Amino acid sequence: MTPQHKYIEHETRRQFFRQGAMGLGGAALAALLGGNQNAFAKPTFTTGPDDSIGGIPGLPHFAPKAKRAIYLFMSGAPSQLDMYDYKPKMAEIFDTDLPESIRQGQRLTTMTSKQSRFPIAPSIFKFKKYDNGGDGKWVSELLPHTTKILSELAFIKSCHTEAINHDPAITYICTGNQLPGRASLGAWLSYGLGNENENLPAFIVLNSTWTGRKQAQALFNRLWGNGPLAPRHQGVLLRNDGDPVLFLRNAAGISPPMRRRMLDSLNQLNQQTHEVYQDPETTAGIAQYEMAFRMQSSVPELVDVSDESKATLDLYGPDVHQPGTFAYNCLLARRMAERGVRFTQIFHRGWDQHGNLPNDLRNQCQDIDRATYGLITDMKQRGLLDDTLVVWGGEFGRTIYCQGGLTKTNYGRDHHPRCYTMWMAGAGIKGGVVHGETDDFSYNVVQDPVHIRDINATILTTLGIDHERFIVKHQGLDQRLTGVEKANPIQSIMT
Repeated sequence: MTPQHKYIEHETRRQFFRQGAMGLGGAALAALLGGNQNAFAKPTFTTGPDDSIGGIPGLPHFAPKAKRAIYLFMSGAPSQLDMYDYKPKMAEIFDTDLPESIRQGQRLTTMTSKQSRFPIAPSIFKFKKYDNGGDGKWVSELLPHTTKILSELAFIKSCHTEAINHDPAITYICTGNQLPGRASLGAWLSYGLGNENENLPAFIVLNSTWTGRKQAQALFNRLWGNGPLAPRHQGVLLRNDGDPVLFLRNAAGISPPMRRRMLDSLNQLNQQTHEVYQDPETTAGIAQYEMAFRMQSSVPELVDVSDESKATLDLYGPDVHQPGTFAYNCLLARRMAERGVRFTQIFHRGWDQHGNLPNDLRNQCQDIDRATYGLITDMKQRGLLDDTLVVWGGEFGRTIYCQGGLTKTNYGRDHHPRCYTMWMAGAGIKGGVVHGETDDFSYNVVQDPVHIRDINATILTTLGIDHERFIVKHQGLDQRLTGVEKANPIQSIMT
């Protein structure tokens, strides 16, 4: 049944007359616009058969390059200085104080604000410049497998944000606001574009294990929440142990036909309730029960990777055999892309290296390096990279100065929101591009700054959405993912 038929079936008499009145106003407005009855019609571009389920009329706004997205989120803030932002001049000034002309009185966290000095800590890791199909890219020795896919990646070295602590910073980039309560990126995409598979959620979240620093920032479900949008748009978190989703299996003595009869009876009761109160949340509940029933067969099939070839598994590395690892979750993300899941977000925690960075960061990079290479390579081989956007990054960067004791072989870095590195790949993205530049200390952006609003605007653009027109009215305000301040898609990295 199409969304239009579902709407008509559930529409009440009161809703019909209310919509009818609004329709008269729309007709009058069309007359004022000179009879252009298609002023607000869906664009007539050709994107192939429209197989989306749900979504809202008028979207996408223009022909999309990507049908879906995978977001690899490095929670805790990976050190750009030790991975992607090569600063060779720092070796010459080891353990000297960060010049005030560079710091410029910028905000510090309470973890280092009381330090008597801010000693320069050059990266202990070796860097090499690799051919990326463009001007070349410097990459740390920590990421040997990532260097094999540089021609697919567009690096953004000039990202910045206002948030300096983890929770508001992660909330900011995931939902467009530092305060809780807003809809997350995946929820926006589910709401606007719907899904390609009626048997799986449009937005799925995977929380990976990690081998770096064990004390990691907590992740709250508001990071994949629906905010003011309908509950069905929130992300579904798949668990690493036991059933991927709670209550996925029927209780003892309950057969699938019996479950079907129970749901049919429940749906009848909910429909009667809806006829009395006209609450759209009631029909949303019916849809969620139906989705849960379909997931009882679709989710076990999704997470059963026994049909994957040895060659495919080898791409992701040995960790792929362990459920819950980043490698295993990357393989699941590819399987979700194949099945039309609109947005998959993989969280990998443990990147908060305030001390013992050389050891912990090495472990973190081992977690993700080969798996990331495997994901991009696997998707390219299957043609999925042609219509899937892949995003990699964290909530902010790390400081050039050391937190705590500094030696030639050990150091830590504090939070740094003024500049950090992210990358994108896949549909709508130019491979082999490096956008933006930082100063010699990787402390300030000196060329082509990119705010996290611009990151989200770029993601929406690849999916055919004009971020300025993608609005939900809530509490008397026009709310959008990119907020009220100006946001600019990064044109230099887009095809």
